Parts: sequence; C-alpha cells; structure tokens
Amino acid sequence: MSYGKRVNTTFDRPDPQLLARLAVYATPDLCDVAGIFDCMTSSIKPWVSAGKIVGPALTVRVPPGEGGIIPTAIELAQPGDIVVIAGKGHTESAYWGDLRSSLALKYGAIGVIIDGAFRDIDDCEKMGLPIFARGLTCGASGKAGTGEINVPVSCGGVVVSPGDIVFADRNGVCVIPLPYAAEVAEMLEKRFPR
Repeated sequence: MSYGKRVNTTFDRPDPQLLARLAVYATPDLCDVAGIFDCMTSSIKPWVSAGKIVGPALTVRVPPGEGGIIPTAIELAQPGDIVVIAGKGHTESAYWGDLRSSLALKYGAIGVIIDGAFRDIDDCEKMGLPIFARGLTCGASGKAGTGEINVPVSCGGVVVSPGDIVFADRNGVCVIPLPYAAEVAEMLEKRFPR
C-alpha cells in the first residue's frame, strides 16, 4: 500500500433487523429525535430513483476530479451497501455514470451518495439505482486510481465511517453513526410508534 492509495476490504455492518427497524421512518423523523443529527448539505439531492434507501456506508475518498479507484470500491460492496463518495464537492467531472451503476447493481449495492457530480442520467434512470449527488455533468473523471476505500470520510459536511448507516430519501441524506444506531431506533419507535 502506498501513500495516496489505501484499500480496506472489510468493515463492520449493522444487523439487518436494525436496518429494517429504521427503514420505516423518514429523514425528518430522524432529525426530530436526534439531539445532534448528521445531515449532509442540501446541495446533495436525489437525481435517480428518489425512493428511500437505508444501509451501511461503503466509503470512498478521492481527490477532486479523480475517480479511478471507484470501481474497486464497488467490487467490495455486499448486498445492501450504499457507496458514499467523498469527492470534495467537485462537479466539473463525473465520479459516477451508467457503467458504475451497472457494476453496483451486480454487486448488490442499493444506492450511491456523491459529494460531486455524475453523468449518463438517462441510462442511469433506466437501471434504477438510486443516485444522490451535488450535480450532473458530461465530463469524465481521471483514472489514476488514487484514493482510499473504507476509511472515515467527510461527505457533504458529515463525517461518515465505514458501516455507519446512511439514510436517504427525497428530503435529504442523514448518517447514523453505527455505535448509536440501536439507540436512535429506540428513540424513533418511542416518538413515532408504528
């Protein structure tokens, strides 16, 4: 491993039953119960298949405009993972497109959150993988392969660690740190019984 490229292949994921408990709520519910809530900037919006997604974060940290390491990250996804790309808000070239959506679906990822831009919106819509991003562009990103996978990242103004629970819907994107997820589920169930 060299400076500028680090790949961690595993991380702790939340219990599927815990994810199911959380999935019945919306992001505003989460914000209402949390004394401190971690919501990404409102600039990150739903672009494709804007349904709700709830799952563990598979994190990717890349330099602005560089996306060559992202396919490696996608290939590490397990069913139910959400790819979180910390692209430092860069929107002049795309970190994601139709080929990456296709690959993500193959490995079972259920969505992607991008602090940056994506492209190929028509084909991405046909595939249906939910995409939340800062913007849309036609430009391609670099392919040098620098970056880090499954490390703590800053995405949309929020620190996201691998395995943290990403909660995204039409209202926005929130992150629940994994150590607090069970407590948050209990708070939601108490405040909004179903």
